[in-house]
Amino acid sequence: MIIDTLNNASKYSGLNPLFAKAFDFINQNDIATLENGVIQIEDGLKVIVSTANGKTAEASLAKFECHDKNIDIQVCVNGLETIAWKPREKCVTPNGDYNPEKDVRFFNDAPDMYFQLTDGQFGIFYPEDVHAPMIGEGEIKKLVFKVKI
Repeated sequence: MIIDTLNNASKYSGLNPLFAKAFDFINQNDIATLENGVIQIEDGLKVIVSTANGKTAEASLAKFECHDKNIDIQVCVNGLETIAWKPREKCVTPNGDYNPEKDVRFFNDAPDMYFQLTDGQFGIFYPEDVHAPMIGEGEIKKLVFKVKI
């Protein structure tokens, strides 16, 4: 997992060719005015734009998730979002089977930590990062880039 601000995003472009394209998308668009929905940027890269009220930790942890075939770049556009996290290697209590159609698997384990993102901050979640986003109060606008591996 990586946590940083958009001001430092260029440091991570070399980690995956699609990371550079995701950060280019951010630089070329007024992300504050993007409408909710899914935007296909290119093969292997899409962004989900959402604006919603934050959830309780309990509600978010009901979907403590990770992915096998995608990396998430989650950008907080505005609001204050808390995210729960735990390394996948420490998760021992699956919550259902892997869903290959949605590329998601869930766990019932307790997170190891919580951290917050606010305006212009992002987290990169690899397949080994189990996470539960959107914990908070009030409205949170975010971008979730799905980067195919």
